[in-house]
Amino acid sequence: MEQLEAAVTSVPMNIAEGKGRESKKEYVHYLYISRGSLYETLTLMEIFLMRGWITPEIFRDLDQKSTEIAKMLNSLINYIRKSI
Repeated sequence: MEQLEAAVTSVPMNIAEGKGRESKKEYVHYLYISRGSLYETLTLMEIFLMRGWITPEIFRDLDQKSTEIAKMLNSLINYIRKSI
């Protein structure tokens, strides 16, 4: 559970840290880290599903929301990279 909490909070924290950096290149780097934390969170949710700790319905909802967030992060990364 602690690993899940760390992964989940890492997503917005890395976005915020990157935004506060000196360059767009550094910001993109932190966005990639944030995206990795998002995928780590989803992997933990898959493990929870396999262990029966969450229902398939909850997993599908989280998977859908994670996909939407990943798309947003990818769009932001691509937008910033074009301006570097």
